[in-house]
Amino acid sequence: INKYVLNRNGVHGNGVHHVNIKGALYPIKSKSRRQRWEVKPSEMANNTLNPIRAIVDGMKLTPNPEKPMIALSIGDPTVFGNLPTDGAVLQAMKDAIDSQKYNGYAPSVGYLQSRQAVANFYSCPEAPLEAEDVILTSGCSQAIDLAISVLCNPGDNILVPCPGFSLYKTLAVSMGIEVKLYNLLPEKSWEVDLQHMESLIDERTSCLIITNPSNPCGSVFNKKHLQEILKVASRHCVPILADEIYSDMVFPGCSSPSMASLSSDVPILSCGGLAKRWLVPGWRMGWILIHDRDDIFGTEIRQGLVKLSQRILGACSIVQGALEQILDSTPQSFYNNTIGFLKSNSEICFSELSSVPGLNPVMPSGAMYIMIGIDMDHFPDFKNDVDFTERLVTEQSVFCLPASAFEYPNFFRIVVTVPEEMMLEACARIREFCQSHYRPPSRDSNDLDQ
Repeated sequence: INKYVLNRNGVHGNGVHHVNIKGALYPIKSKSRRQRWEVKPSEMANNTLNPIRAIVDGMKLTPNPEKPMIALSIGDPTVFGNLPTDGAVLQAMKDAIDSQKYNGYAPSVGYLQSRQAVANFYSCPEAPLEAEDVILTSGCSQAIDLAISVLCNPGDNILVPCPGFSLYKTLAVSMGIEVKLYNLLPEKSWEVDLQHMESLIDERTSCLIITNPSNPCGSVFNKKHLQEILKVASRHCVPILADEIYSDMVFPGCSSPSMASLSSDVPILSCGGLAKRWLVPGWRMGWILIHDRDDIFGTEIRQGLVKLSQRILGACSIVQGALEQILDSTPQSFYNNTIGFLKSNSEICFSELSSVPGLNPVMPSGAMYIMIGIDMDHFPDFKNDVDFTERLVTEQSVFCLPASAFEYPNFFRIVVTVPEEMMLEACARIREFCQSHYRPPSRDSNDLDQ
């Protein structure tokens, strides 16, 4: 009994403090008390880095005061107001709000009816879908986050396209996952360098990311190339995360089936959403489509996604409530008009800049972007693509994103969603800028003798 008797200071003879909680005594070691405040950010926070922000924030962006700024850098189709969403999409949202059915919490994976609507929209005989194969998320970004999180452990590695969307690396590195970059080939309209990609796979490779159509390239893989990619994944038993946020945003004359519709044995998590095709990125409605093959994912990956979805209650309930109507009611003419505009602007940009000495645009086949190569040897005034694009702002008030942000130097990316007259003006300014800085190739002594 004596061992429970405390001295006046509440301290045993051994110098250990005790606290009494509901009659029980719990020791508290004196030395564990912190002597001063010291609150630091977590390793995860410190390891979270957005490459685009890191580069752009370091640039000195001071526009020419005599020329209005034209920003061709932001992948948001709503910025200039020339690409509104369809009236049917807005009406679906109004109806969802007015119904007052969607003011509460939705299930973490989304309303069953909304998931079924997405399944119906994307299901095809080669890759059938049911509601249980769909998880609704807060934008495509959360879909990618969940997909990486469920497939990968710290110390694993993932294969990511280069150039590619920077979020993959931002998420993976913060989770302690190694990122291996496989090359895309500009001379082949940004097809995957299959040999290089396969050489990177090892026993810790837990995921292969395929972005099709591509941000930042605007490229679209054909059926044959997608089948070649699937063969590599199949040989090494690596699942695929298919980032298909730009699916169906393909120019007329091109076609690109979903990866899942071509897969016989490779399991695929396809990530998509409303943001780009329906022109509402701020509505934060994304999804994961679980295309299991031969029951390889089984119940464990599905349950893992459900558990991860419970960390936050993902997609906005009102947008979920509008989702079925959005998918059912948006007219084909709306999609066609958007694609027609993007193709026209891409052709203008490609045509205008193809004739500029020192620039090498790669014609896109979809999405909202075009990549422009810079012959840096002919622009000795600039150290690199970041310097080039920084000076383009200073002198011409045109901002393009240097492709170093996508770990692919000596290119820059143009967003083609701007109004046509603005695109023409921007191209004229880029031409003027290049003409003033271009230096022709120096001729060697043999040329001079002739």
